[in-house]
Order: sequence, then structure tokens, then C-alpha cells
Amino acid sequence: MTPAQARTLNALGLLGCCAVLLVAFWYQFRLGEVPCPLCLLQRAAFAAAGVGFALGLRFGPKPSHHAITILSAVAGAFISARQVALHIVPGTGSYGSTLFGLHFYTLALIAFIALVVAAAVLLLLDGTFGAEERTGNKGIGAFPRACLLLFLGVILANAVSTVAECGGGLCPDDPSGYQALDNWLRTRSDPS
Repeated sequence: MTPAQARTLNALGLLGCCAVLLVAFWYQFRLGEVPCPLCLLQRAAFAAAGVGFALGLRFGPKPSHHAITILSAVAGAFISARQVALHIVPGTGSYGSTLFGLHFYTLALIAFIALVVAAAVLLLLDGTFGAEERTGNKGIGAFPRACLLLFLGVILANAVSTVAECGGGLCPDDPSGYQALDNWLRTRSDPS
């Protein structure tokens, strides 16, 4: 596999992380589903997994980049498995909407497992490691660059959304709005 092909696979992995976060944003802002603390941690794990793919795009494929993706996805899988366990007992209820008949925390668990498998497959393609040093780094193309910019925008939006919801403190267990943003707006409109 050539370095360009490896970058394309990393770009697709990064695009997958972005897609998950964008779907979560759509549900958050279009349907008014404010994410719970475990949901925010899962989003952070998707962002961290994306960092591994982003490093592979920017600096070429390296085992350490795929290790970042795998470790982040394993952490995210534990977090989503915890949330599945909280809601698996009959009568405990669930949190949020469903997509394809599954709750987002269940879909997140499946996606994290898929990320581990994808990064492991990229590790198996070890012939690409060091190939850029031998052939010369020719930079990244338009598609990988667009994926990187999309990823940066999505994680920045996630950070802003989380600060608006939680501020600098703990996030509410059962959020109903953007606590920090509401407090800030209230102090701005009430000068006394």
C-alpha cells in the first residue's frame, strides 16, 4: 500500500468519527436532546480516536497514531458499555432517541468496536510505515485536508457546546438545557 492510499484510509476513518459527532449534533440541536455526561465522554472519545487518524494524515502512518485511535476507542467502548449497563435492566428506562432501533450509547459501543478493528487492520498494513521517509513526503491532498478541517471544526463545536452546557463545573446528570449559557445570558440581561 502506498502512503497516499494509507492517508486515504486515515481520512475515511477521520470522516467516520466526524460523521458520528455530526449525527449527535443534529439530534442535539434539531431535536433538542442535550447530551448527558456519559454522552459527552463518548463524544470526547470519538474526538480522541479521530486525533489518531488526523496524525496519520498530517505526519503519515505510524503505529503510535493507530495506538492512539485504539486506546481512545477502547476507553469510549468502556464508557458506552457502562451506559448500556445502566439502561439494560428492565424498568430502568433509557436516555435519548433511537436510530435504527438502537439508542446512541449502544450504537457508540458498536462504533468504538469498529474503530478498534479498523485501526488494527491499518496496523496490519505495516509496509506503509516509513514509506514516506523513503519516497519523500509529498504533502496531503485535497480530500484529506478537507477531512482535517471538518474534524477541527467539529471538535471545536463540541468544545463550545460542552462549555455552554456545563460551564467550568460538573455537568448535570439529566440535562435539560445549557446551564452555563443560560447563567451567562441571565447575568448579561440583569445588570443589578
